Amino acid sequence: MEIPRVGVPDALASRLTMAEQHEYLTRRTMLKGTGVALAAGPLLLQGTAYADGDKVVPAGRHLAFGRNPRTSMRVAWQVPAPVRKPFLRIADGHGGWSHRIPAEVRALHSEVAGVIAPYDQYYLHAEADHLWPGRTYRYAVGHEGFDPASGDGGPAAISTFTTAPARGVPADKFTFTAFGDQGVSTTALAQDGAVARQNPRFHLLAGDIAYADPSGAGKPPGGKPDADHDLFDPKVWDAYYNQIEGVAASVPWMVTTGNHDMEALYSPDGYGGQLKRWDFPGSGPHDCPSVYSFIYGNVGVISLDANDVSYEIPANLGYSHGSQTAWLKRRLRYLRSQPDVDFVVVFFHHCAYSTTNQHASEGGVREQWVPLFDEYQVDLVINGHNHIYERTDALRGGKVTREVEIGDTVEPDRDGTVYATCGGGGKSLYSFPVPDTFAGEFQSYHWVKGGEKVTETVPWSRVRYTGYSFLAIDVEPAWFGRRTTLTVRTLRNDGAEIDRFTLRRTAGLHRSRYAAASVLGADPGDV
Repeated sequence: MEIPRVGVPDALASRLTMAEQHEYLTRRTMLKGTGVALAAGPLLLQGTAYADGDKVVPAGRHLAFGRNPRTSMRVAWQVPAPVRKPFLRIADGHGGWSHRIPAEVRALHSEVAGVIAPYDQYYLHAEADHLWPGRTYRYAVGHEGFDPASGDGGPAAISTFTTAPARGVPADKFTFTAFGDQGVSTTALAQDGAVARQNPRFHLLAGDIAYADPSGAGKPPGGKPDADHDLFDPKVWDAYYNQIEGVAASVPWMVTTGNHDMEALYSPDGYGGQLKRWDFPGSGPHDCPSVYSFIYGNVGVISLDANDVSYEIPANLGYSHGSQTAWLKRRLRYLRSQPDVDFVVVFFHHCAYSTTNQHASEGGVREQWVPLFDEYQVDLVINGHNHIYERTDALRGGKVTREVEIGDTVEPDRDGTVYATCGGGGKSLYSFPVPDTFAGEFQSYHWVKGGEKVTETVPWSRVRYTGYSFLAIDVEPAWFGRRTTLTVRTLRNDGAEIDRFTLRRTAGLHRSRYAAASVLGADPGDV
């Protein structure tokens, strides 16, 4: 029997933004008494039936940096049923366990009549603050009747985290990792294991996280996936968090949103579910939850939401009304004014420069953000969206300013920005119009306003790999005036190296070009 499709009519869906689709579904629910049930509030309602605490075990633990990664850490987890008085406890090497830090419960209800059966998820969040920079802490999460810190629940529920190093003093050499487009699969799980073997201080996920919405078109939920409806399954998120827990319970898992992370069932802008599931640092524009930045050692990291500027998939095109791009300009100016920030790394989903047959390059990113990357000499841009690995030469204004062969060293202030697409995080792979080993110019395309493709000749595609891979980025800080490096290694999940290049700067010298805040002063979006 065909399942009836409940949602926005086909002809209407293609013209509505995410916010308008959600409003339509909400009105339908209010008028007919059926349809979409929206996300519940942050606290459980009175009359909730609580589970026995000793029968519920926390699952899917994952970390995220707080607003200041040197002094705070956010811990999130999930329980299958409501519990009483959930909490976080921490301990360092200088004393016993802390008091119970109350956790916030964010309940999420998903339902579309005839399509998605009623389903409740319970996400718990707590923040440890007033911590010491560069220190490793043990932590435990629990609830009434389950307290691993007191021996009730077992050692498996205890893990560790490490805060970012203090600013102003060069940190020891460190590594962080990145990929995009993960999903839930044995391949994705293998990627997690490969990432863990690099001992990263944090991980960047460049959008398309769990693929609970497999079509990624930003359409309302329907009975079958096609051009006008998305097939959405909230249970995929349960499997995803269980999959990443082995790494994310001790490594901050810093994500941004891709097209598959726009879920029209949840307001606002399809991000209501993400706001329940994740703890974002909150240092970006108010209406853009996955837009933020932080400083770790001598690296400034910026997360952007490219759904805001995408011509290819315009469901959220322009939703920030320009506030994200204005914030990006301020944030780049701020980071470039800091004497202890030598490298700036930006990550987001849709590619500025890529050549796959499936998505290629996003013209909206090129128009809105690439000029800012040029102006503020961004060192490295990391993208997902295309399920391959592809890396450019050094670019300025979309033109090659220096060819970068495997093993080369780049001086970004002189040579330009390198763009790396690493969308081989676990989902099915894409293809190129030419062989991976092809050298020279070839034809590709980029998206322009109106969802059209424009053919272009590509001279900048330097390294390509059709396979699963991730980035391991090694940073060697240095004292003022000395050479500091950021080496990007591209690895398969068996550890084999595909690509390597090094970005090199003189520590502290770049800031004189930029007039901004005081040397180590505070900023409205403190990083």
